[in-house]
Amino acid sequence: MIQRIQSVYLFLVILANVIATFTLGELLNKVASFIENFEIEYVIYFLLVAVLSLWSLITFKKRKFQLKIGRLNLFVNFVALGFLTYWLLILPGEINFSEKGIGLVIPVISIVFIVLAQKAIKRDDELVKSADRFR
Repeated sequence: MIQRIQSVYLFLVILANVIATFTLGELLNKVASFIENFEIEYVIYFLLVAVLSLWSLITFKKRKFQLKIGRLNLFVNFVALGFLTYWLLILPGEINFSEKGIGLVIPVISIVFIVLAQKAIKRDDELVKSADRFR
């Protein structure tokens, strides 16, 4: 399971989102009360992406199902990227840019690694199908 490259990509997505959950949670506790209303939604988003990636990592024997979970994970990432971009635009200006943009970088990283994992899963599926033709 872990020797496949898509498992490494999915593990990196899980790791990035778990780190982002703790980082963003602590960051949002420091800033104004205006932002505290958004804390739980973004923490839930990062945990949801991590759980979907873990689920995809565990179901390595079902490649078609793994591709469906990956597509769902991409959809969740794009929706959250839109919400995080909106949140970034409405934030007050007294916060440093690095503090504002920390949450926006993680979905982009997740999207890149999920796309790479999807390509590797498709490549494995095509390899198995080609091997089945020879039997």
